[in-house]
Amino acid sequence: MIRFIVKTVIVAVALWVATQLVSGIEVTASTTAKGLGTLLAVALIFGLVNAVIKPIVQTIGCAFYVLTLGLFALIVNGALLLFTSWIAEQLNLPFHVDGFWSALVGAVIVAVVSWILDLIIPG
Repeated sequence: MIRFIVKTVIVAVALWVATQLVSGIEVTASTTAKGLGTLLAVALIFGLVNAVIKPIVQTIGCAFYVLTLGLFALIVNGALLLFTSWIAEQLNLPFHVDGFWSALVGAVIVAVVSWILDLIIPG
């Protein structure tokens, strides 16, 4: 349970970094507390999307992963971040990703920041 909470916070921090670095990703909450809550909620949604949909896409698109030497994973991760943004909007969360390119860059940033924080924070 603690590992799940730590991982969710790590993803929330990574999403915050993405909102700071990518102009097409934004949290439009009116207060800092709402912004933090939004980032935690979006981190949960992103985790669920990655846990449920990503394995299905990886299985179906296995040939694309092999043919592109794994670069197809960048496209999948960007699409999953864009899908997470859509779900957040359906839930009236003030989180928005503006287009596929912003999602692609944001997904790379989230992956790198999450990886670095996973190395720093003991599991």
